[in-house]
This record gives sequence, C-alpha cells and structure tokens, in this order.
Amino acid sequence: MPLSPLDIHNKEFGRRLRGYDEDEVNEFLDQIIKDYEAMIRENKELQSQVAATQEKLGHFTSIEETLSKTIIVAQEVADELKSNAKKEAQLIVKEAEKNADRIINDSLSKSRKVALEVEELKKQAAIYRARFRALVETQLEIIGTDSWDSLDNRDREPREIEA
Repeated sequence: MPLSPLDIHNKEFGRRLRGYDEDEVNEFLDQIIKDYEAMIRENKELQSQVAATQEKLGHFTSIEETLSKTIIVAQEVADELKSNAKKEAQLIVKEAEKNADRIINDSLSKSRKVALEVEELKKQAAIYRARFRALVETQLEIIGTDSWDSLDNRDREPREIEA
C-alpha cells in the first residue's frame, strides 16, 4: 500500500545520541509531504484528463462509426439510384425505339397506301384521257364527215322556202 502524505507527516523516528538534526529532518519531511501532495494532485488531474480524453475518444469513435455507416448507406443509396436511373433510361430508350419503329411502320404503310392511290389515279387518268381522246376523235370524225354538210343544207332549204 502506497504512503499517503498523512503517513509521512505522522512518521516518528527514534532518537539517538548524535542523531540527525530534528529540525532539518522535519523540514525535509515537510518538503516531501508538499511534493508528495502535489504529485498526488497532479496524478488525479492527469487521471481526470485521461478519463475525459477517453470519454471524448469514445464519443469521436462513436461519431466515426456512425459517419462510416452513414457513408456506406449513402454509397449504397447512390449506387441504387444510379442503377435505377440506368434502368429507367434503358426503358425510356426502348420505349422511344418502339415508338420510332411504330411511327416508321405507320409512315411506310401510309406511304405505300398513297403510292397505290397515286398509281390507281394514274391508271384512271390514263383511262380518262384515252376515253376523252376517243370521244374527241369520234367527234372530229363526225364533224369531218359529209353528213354535217347535208344538215347545214337542210337548215338552209326551209329558210329559203320561207323567204
């Protein structure tokens, strides 16, 4: 068991002839008591500081662990968001490609339909022109025949008779 300042203070030495000077010994013991009390106070202060430092260290270790876990969770969330964004982007691209394919197919279908209608109209126009040409040619033939001259003469005869 370590000595306390009180143990040092209460220590009595036996007396002998030609012994040490009692006042010097008492002064020295008083100095030892003061130094020993200062050491004990300093030791207690250091122990308090160590305890406070350990408490702070524990607190900071706890904060570090919390931050580490938070960073890991944040990284996982970021990775998940990134993954979801990529999936969503792929879905949007696929949907856009489907819409583009549908629009292209609709356009091609309409283009074919219009092309068929144009061909049909060209055929009808050719038929109409051929019929019209035949009609005009027939009318020209009729006009070119002598029967028109006789009609013209017939019209004149009744007028001449009336006159």
